[in-house]
Amino acid sequence: MAHSFKQHASRLAINAALVACASIYGVACTTAMSASSSDASAEFAYIGTQQKQISALRLDTATGKLVALGTAAQGPNATWVASHPALPVLYAVDDERDKEGSITAYAVNRHTGKLERINDVLTGGRGTTFLQFDAPSSTLLGANYNSGSVSSVAVGSDGSVGKLESTIEEKGSGPSPRQKSAHAHGVTVDPSGRYALVPDLGADRVFIYRFDRDTHALSPRAGDAQHTFDMPPGSGPRRILFSANGEYAYVLTEMSAELIALRWDAAAGTLTRLQSTPITSASFNGVKSGAEMAFGRDRRFLYVENRAENALMVYKVDAATGQVSLVQRTPSGGEKPWGFGIDASGQWMLVANQHSGDVRLFRIDPTTGMLTDTGQSVAVQDPTSVAFVQ
Repeated sequence: MAHSFKQHASRLAINAALVACASIYGVACTTAMSASSSDASAEFAYIGTQQKQISALRLDTATGKLVALGTAAQGPNATWVASHPALPVLYAVDDERDKEGSITAYAVNRHTGKLERINDVLTGGRGTTFLQFDAPSSTLLGANYNSGSVSSVAVGSDGSVGKLESTIEEKGSGPSPRQKSAHAHGVTVDPSGRYALVPDLGADRVFIYRFDRDTHALSPRAGDAQHTFDMPPGSGPRRILFSANGEYAYVLTEMSAELIALRWDAAAGTLTRLQSTPITSASFNGVKSGAEMAFGRDRRFLYVENRAENALMVYKVDAATGQVSLVQRTPSGGEKPWGFGIDASGQWMLVANQHSGDVRLFRIDPTTGMLTDTGQSVAVQDPTSVAFVQ
């Protein structure tokens, strides 16, 4: 970009003062416009949807007051949104099954919550459905569901997306009609920074690729028999996360709805199974569906969405053994929880209930990890993901 991000942000603030607020957000925007960007307790939350738009909310983390700001951006099929770890920048996918996906970078106006497009980049795959920001390398990694591929994109110092650095297509299938081909559904970089792990719903595998933080590029482990980890047939792995000490990994399966704990050998780049925990109740006889998972702020607790039973699960993680134990099962407050986000303070969780069309606020107990429904919710059509920006 020809100017710095600070200049860009200043220009956005000036523009926001000149543009009539009602034309952007309606009445609710008046509150946001009056809020100072220096208010440390204010966080904006952005909701990815299946309606080709991104909705904005404002959360006062001191009081727990949640305010709807309306539509912040329109355009691509932004089913997944993710924030920059250090800048007021939001990233959104274009999740279209029949065309090449993309990643769009937006500057966040700290006064209004409005998004202004910075730039975008094609991902080299179809159905871009998930993003992870690797902070040490300033790289965005994307999972492309429909083409069964994973991509990496460099990110500039101002938060803009750079060029596509690599794309790797996966091969594989499973026993379910949904598993006729590979379907990458997540990606994360291991704590050593040398590997990227990709849970593939269609192939029933976790693919393990080499990752170069200097070049932002992924590369296959040619001739290496350990470049994949086989999951149970028909399980449909969806997400993967690492423990705080980097010794353990956790995979959430969508189709079998299990939380699987694994030991990670960073020297060899291999996984070993430790524990498998069903997230559905023993009496459940319907179609199982695991959705999203994330650690709490200190990584002592792991939060999991049980989409089939409209429930949120809280697990305590044993740092010594890597195994998990159930702490709480609580209703999501709506139908088909599809995604959620935890704010920077670690006190609040916003849950996107896709079928009931609402985003619901929960309080997190920092000692027990347990969730309490605040009773506050905001109507958002087809919400699927949540990203907080301070």
